[in-house]
Amino acid sequence: MKAGYERQNFLEIWMVVVQDRIFARSWGLAEKSWYNSFIGNPAGEIQCGDSQFTINGIVPHDKDELADAINQAYLTKYNTGHNSKYAKGIVTEKHIEKTMEFILCE
Repeated sequence: MKAGYERQNFLEIWMVVVQDRIFARSWGLAEKSWYNSFIGNPAGEIQCGDSQFTINGIVPHDKDELADAINQAYLTKYNTGHNSKYAKGIVTEKHIEKTMEFILCE
């Protein structure tokens, strides 16, 4: 994922799909994070295999209603091996507050 167009390299972040929508949560919560970059400018890109897609990153209006489903998606997809501690952490309130939705641009 790239927030904005100035970044040269893609960051590897955890994304999940819920109701055919793509979500991610900030882990580091830093001021200079991909999450805050999208807050300032929603334009970006995601990469899946060799394909790249232009996106807009937005805070979903229904984040609170979808929180449980997004939590479950994270726990299902990432709760194995060394990822377990991070999967359990990313479903806590401070990370739920940093939920971003990626909208594919046509």
